[in-house]
Amino acid sequence: MSDLKYTKRQYYKKFYPITTRWMDNDVFGHINNVNYYSFFDTAINLFLIESGHAFITDKEIAFYAVHSSCNFLSSIAYPDLIEAGLVIKKLGNTSVTYGVGIFKKEFDAASAYGEFVHVCIDKVLDKPLIIPKKIRQSIKLISN
Repeated sequence: MSDLKYTKRQYYKKFYPITTRWMDNDVFGHINNVNYYSFFDTAINLFLIESGHAFITDKEIAFYAVHSSCNFLSSIAYPDLIEAGLVIKKLGNTSVTYGVGIFKKEFDAASAYGEFVHVCIDKVLDKPLIIPKKIRQSIKLISN
């Protein structure tokens, strides 16, 4: 499977605007690489919250990030307006792999793209848990 499709806006199913901040820039005048992971995490959690699955106060279930990767293609800098695109690359029994693309607003080519893997966890037992049906249904809405 070619990575090239992940560089195009049309591949993603859901978009979230993200405001860049002055502090996101580094001494080279562009968004520092560590911030892309924050953008990924922000978009995924916005999707889960918007879908009615806010886990911040849940005492039984959580999603842990177990893997992430990011491929940098072109610079963005404050005050660029950006959007994070989401798509599901893989949905397993206990995990979900999100594809995430970071785009300058109204640009079709990604500035960066990568993936983010969440594992559903039973917080009481601290073990992987089969993703509940209601959450799985929400996740399937942004699958390819």
